[in-house]
Amino acid sequence: EEYYRCYSTSFIQGNDKPDIHYGGKVIMPSSALDKLSRLNIAYPMLFELVNEQEDRKTHAGVLEFTAEEGRIYLPNWMMKTLLIEEGSIIKIKNTSLPLGSFVKIQPQSVDFLNIYNPKAVLEKTLTNFSALTEGDIITINYNDKFYEIEILEIKPKGPGISVVETDLEVDFAAPVGYKEPEPEPKVQSAQSSIPSSYDTMNIDNDTIDLKKTEFSAFQGSGFQLNGKKNHSTA
Repeated sequence: EEYYRCYSTSFIQGNDKPDIHYGGKVIMPSSALDKLSRLNIAYPMLFELVNEQEDRKTHAGVLEFTAEEGRIYLPNWMMKTLLIEEGSIIKIKNTSLPLGSFVKIQPQSVDFLNIYNPKAVLEKTLTNFSALTEGDIITINYNDKFYEIEILEIKPKGPGISVVETDLEVDFAAPVGYKEPEPEPKVQSAQSSIPSSYDTMNIDNDTIDLKKTEFSAFQGSGFQLNGKKNHSTA
């Protein structure tokens, strides 16, 4: 294990790769690679990051070994998860995690339902992660808009799971703030006059139902995080 002074990836000059800012990997100094290469470690390289003062921890992979000595760069969402500020000291140690088989997530806003194909967006996002930790709230960037996603549950149970080259079943909980659409009023008879507001309500319900259908359609869907053709595990 080692202690590093950590900074968010926004401090890195001239590097606009989105996987640096919104993925689940950190940037470490080259000396860390030298030490790890002399140890009998498992691949892919996975790390436990600990804020000992707040007793907060998460897990991450490594993207590059290009940081300055004594420093480590983390995505902003990881800084928030660990409750640390720029320049804080954290403990990092190499770890081994089981391959994940299931994850349940919850978007933190109903705006997530406006994404055209949220399953595809999430699949692409998770390719920038090596590990997931239950309770973390990750951030994804889609069309220059940010969405927060909480990791509600993982399987196998434990401190975290590896999501490198694994078939991962993904279940979606209703987004925070989501409300079930109210049922449409019943028409009492064919001769009954339909108030003008009914058409508006019907259109609104169609819109809500469409969103709900999109939301429900990918519950329990599985996809493969290794670049191979996706297939359902549900």
